[in-house]
Amino acid sequence: MSLVTLDLQLATHQTELPAHSDLSAWAEHGWQDDANTEVTVRIVDETEGRELNHQYRGKDYATNVLSFPFEAPPGISLSLLGDLIICAGVVEGEARQQGKRSEAHWAHLVIHGMLHLQGYDHQDPDEAETMEALEVRLLEQLGFPDPYR
Repeated sequence: MSLVTLDLQLATHQTELPAHSDLSAWAEHGWQDDANTEVTVRIVDETEGRELNHQYRGKDYATNVLSFPFEAPPGISLSLLGDLIICAGVVEGEARQQGKRSEAHWAHLVIHGMLHLQGYDHQDPDEAETMEALEVRLLEQLGFPDPYR
């Protein structure tokens, strides 16, 4: 079994957050490789989430999760997968709005972000179908309902 080392950065005033152990377990469950890896999860407030989304995607609002895959320079081998930026306020707001348990939504977004770091995407319908089916299966294995229903 592979190991995902999760480096957690808390840059939010929100206090109701998943435990480090839960975030680690969800990240590890979303890792689809046999090799060990490392990922940084930075949990932010809406201000930082909005700034990063604007800077990197040209969108002027905070989003739930941003994924930044790490690319090592040529000739350098590191087991670093990349960074996930998760906006706590957006996640909590979406969970309430969609009638989901907060824990289930957090687990979904960590797995969703991990899949993005591994090259999965949902820009076209075929990619979206593949990625969403994998998310549903992984979340079901953890005892969470289908996030798309």
